[in-house]
Amino acid sequence: MSGKTVNSAILLLVIGNAMALISDVFIKLLEPGAPVFQFAFLRCLITLALLLPMAGQLDRKNLFAGLKIHTFRAHIHLAGLLCMVVALANLPLATANAVFYAAPILVMVLSVFLFREKLTPLSVSAVFSGFAGIVLILRPVEFNWAAVAALGSAFALAINAVLVRKLPKQQSTVHKLFLNYLLILPAAGALAWWEGAQWDSGILIGAMGSALFILVYNITVLLAYRQVDANQVTSAEYTGLIWAVGIGWIWFGEVPDLWFLAGSLMIVVPLLLIGLQHRRKEPARGFNPVPEQQGRRNQEESFSAGKIQLARECRE
Repeated sequence: MSGKTVNSAILLLVIGNAMALISDVFIKLLEPGAPVFQFAFLRCLITLALLLPMAGQLDRKNLFAGLKIHTFRAHIHLAGLLCMVVALANLPLATANAVFYAAPILVMVLSVFLFREKLTPLSVSAVFSGFAGIVLILRPVEFNWAAVAALGSAFALAINAVLVRKLPKQQSTVHKLFLNYLLILPAAGALAWWEGAQWDSGILIGAMGSALFILVYNITVLLAYRQVDANQVTSAEYTGLIWAVGIGWIWFGEVPDLWFLAGSLMIVVPLLLIGLQHRRKEPARGFNPVPEQQGRRNQEESFSAGKIQLARECRE
């Protein structure tokens, strides 16, 4: 599973999304009323510690380049993480993840307002279909703070994805993640102190498991997209929703209803169609390379299409 072929890259993404769902399970297994701020602080601290062995990839001469954007993204990340914990604790696993998958749709909307990008008719259809799908899944009758938290997590992920454009281009993904967690710690620590909850070893185990499995997810993503074009394999990211349904059904007895299935299809199918459209437009890597200007335009199109696989650290 080197990620050097399309099939191996797809397999890496399928396994990686399963690891991300196991990370979510660790959160869902937290005791009711568990201290959320303490969990967020511990998970961020543990993730930073897990990144230390990869410190060789840091550009130490320009360690804090783009500090303002990094700081803003870090605190948006923290807000998204807190929202995610609340959503997973109170919503079915599959329902919460289906709402998280609205992030690529929100990326399209934000790109229009922030970068004046133009959406294709298919992208516009994906936006309307996606929002209608969210309404079907959550349904106004069941709309509560957990649903608001799930939407908040999706918004945080989308904002961070859009802001990736503002980060220094020479920085590696490890560098961006390292700064992200380093800058999160002061605010997360202050919130945990303000929360004043007693030390809970169960929270430590949950935070450690969640941090470890989400880091494995990120490694699989890096391996998958390093050698293969995103438009060839990005649809494999949506297997995460299948894992969410399966794990939620088997582990937590959460049986999806027809509203959930219909809403999920309305979110995922248009995004898959956009991915297929770009796959037809762009040649595979290594064959008939496009000119630099056209390549840059294709990258912008794929961004507005919601391909945020390297900007998903908010999910961490």
